[in-house]
Formats: sequence, structure tokens, C-alpha cells
Amino acid sequence: MRIILAITGASGVIYGIRLLEQLNKATVETHLVMSEAARKTMLLETAVSPEELAGQANFSYGNDDLAAPPASGSFLHHGMVVAPCSMKTLSAIAHGNANNLITRAADVTIKERRKLILLVRETPLSPIHLENMLELARLGVVIMPPVPAFYHRPQTIEDLVTQMIGRVMDHLGIDHNLVKRWPESFK
Repeated sequence: MRIILAITGASGVIYGIRLLEQLNKATVETHLVMSEAARKTMLLETAVSPEELAGQANFSYGNDDLAAPPASGSFLHHGMVVAPCSMKTLSAIAHGNANNLITRAADVTIKERRKLILLVRETPLSPIHLENMLELARLGVVIMPPVPAFYHRPQTIEDLVTQMIGRVMDHLGIDHNLVKRWPESFK
């Protein structure tokens, strides 16, 4: 299995970091793209450097590399996840503004009818944000804000992140044991 993972500059880069870790554990081939803002946010929010994270992916590309494999429809993959997805990136994808590798790869993913999952991160949401999400949802894009669930009784922030990453992996069709399923939570 081959997955494109993009990380943008919205708060919550931990989602992208943890997803990459879990994809690696599931022996999924990973293709990582980070925006410049993601690199800055990563340094602010985590102890992981962008270079360290890039080294954990099977392949890593600069966001300005429009000749990279994920920019082409002939590059076969099983899905793309943008985690987190900034409103700037959401808007660019919704309006076909494919001026960097993240937005180009998302554009190609949509046109090739492959799975695209966006962990949109913003609150509150403006009508512009909602319209952009609706536009993409109508095209089959999975809009998945990282909203925490509490039925599994999380004890740490890591528990909340893990639950969300498990849900992303569900949508990608990747087996895992990261989350308690609804009936299991009450046992």
C-alpha cells in the first residue's frame, strides 16, 4: 500500500507525525510533503524536527517540487491525507489552485478519484471555510476535523491523537488496533 501524507502549517502537526508513525508500523509506503509553515509549526509544537520526520518517511519531497511523483496522475497510490490541513490549503484545493506539491497532489488525487482525507484545523469556522469544505465533500473528499471523542475515556492528549489517527486509518482501509470500538468502550 502507498499513501501520500501532507502536513501543513495549521496547529496540530502531531496528527501528521503520529499518522506517519502508524503507517510505518503497518508497513505502508509513505510519501511525505511538508509545507514551509508546517516546518515552522513543527518546531513550535513538538520536539521533532522536520528533517527527522522526513527521514522517517520512505520518500520525502519539497513542497515546491512540482516534478515529484505525487504531482502526476500516473503515480499510483491508495490515498492522500493532509494532517493537519490549514484553511489556506483547504481553499487552494477547493478552488483548483495547484501551485505547490501539496495542492497539486490533492488535485490529482481528486481527478483520479482516489481517497483524499483532510484533517481541517480551525475554529470557529467561517462561512468561507464551510463553503470550501462543502465544495470538496461534494467531490467525495473526506472532511475529517480532528474532533476528539470521549467514549473511550482518554487519559492523555496522546489518547486523543491516537483515536483520531485510528479513524483516519479506518478510512484508508488499514488494519490497526489503535481505537476501542463503540461496544468495546462499555466493557
